[in-house]
Amino acid sequence: MKKILIIQQKMIGDVLLSSLICENIKIAKPEYQIHYLVNHNTLPVLENNPYIDKIIVFEKKQDESFIELIKFSKQLNSEKYDIVIDAYSKLQSWTIVLFNNAKQKISYKKTGRSFLYTNNIIKHNQPKSDLGLAIEHRLLLLQPLDIKINKTFPTLYVTESEKKMASDLFSQHNINNNKKTVMISLLGSDESKTYPLNYMTELVDFIGKQYDVNILFNYFPKQLQQAKHVFDNCSEITKSKIAFNLFGNDLRSFIAIMDRCDMIVGNDGGAINMAKALNKASFIIFSPWIEKKIWATFEDGIKHVSVHLNDFKPELFTNKTTKELKKDNQELYQIFATDLILKKLQLFLDGQVNN
Repeated sequence: MKKILIIQQKMIGDVLLSSLICENIKIAKPEYQIHYLVNHNTLPVLENNPYIDKIIVFEKKQDESFIELIKFSKQLNSEKYDIVIDAYSKLQSWTIVLFNNAKQKISYKKTGRSFLYTNNIIKHNQPKSDLGLAIEHRLLLLQPLDIKINKTFPTLYVTESEKKMASDLFSQHNINNNKKTVMISLLGSDESKTYPLNYMTELVDFIGKQYDVNILFNYFPKQLQQAKHVFDNCSEITKSKIAFNLFGNDLRSFIAIMDRCDMIVGNDGGAINMAKALNKASFIIFSPWIEKKIWATFEDGIKHVSVHLNDFKPELFTNKTTKELKKDNQELYQIFATDLILKKLQLFLDGQVNN
């Protein structure tokens, strides 16, 4: 029996996609022990996952103190892993790998870091399938193990009690189960990934006026002000379709609520990735500085559709670095007006709402 450590210290979307590494190994080699190292805030998306034997939490103190990081790395080494797969490949994971005595260490090829690993995987620049680069690159990490790929779609595991909780919530808020329900991803993980709220209001209002659907907002209580701004500026007909007070107080409740929805529309981020992992249709608005080809997973133009300013005004991106795009992000967002998006959104909604 081999013991394998998979490292993915980052955000929800990253942890969800890298769970495919765990699942494919466990399906192919059920006798292997799979340990998954993640940040504390991402734990809810791994609950009930039957393919992970142990979750190891990377705490804030290890992120902020190099001494604590070294202690943590040495402690991990006591687990005597046979294989370490570093899907994160940043300073923290490099340190963990450096102090680990695993015979096989796998990660992406990076200048000046190759000596840490027995297998340095070269990423390709263009997607070779509709999986998107984010998934394709992670599955590449399995090549040195000669693992057959059985799963290419990450999964969230919702319990029956969670499903009942969501069903009860829908009943309490008088959600019409005979209509499709659209979740709006109102806010990105930060301001640089959040479509301007005045434009988002226009999109929500378009959905409310044109389609006979239920509308939910994804926001946390601390984001109430922004959510209320969008709601208050919608037409009365749209407001009547929005169940404004039906939202999740934490990630697991959001997951249960999203499981009862039919689709998600809005900002790229964790909510979108969770919706996809629940097999829901998605329409994503990418931030101008984010590379769409990486995170536009399962893009088929029907069930999964995304838009990026580069799709409409590629001249704005010519010879621009990511750093330059991030600096000009808010200005580019203002150019990314709803008139560029509405035709694609309408085609998406026509296919999802009317079928």
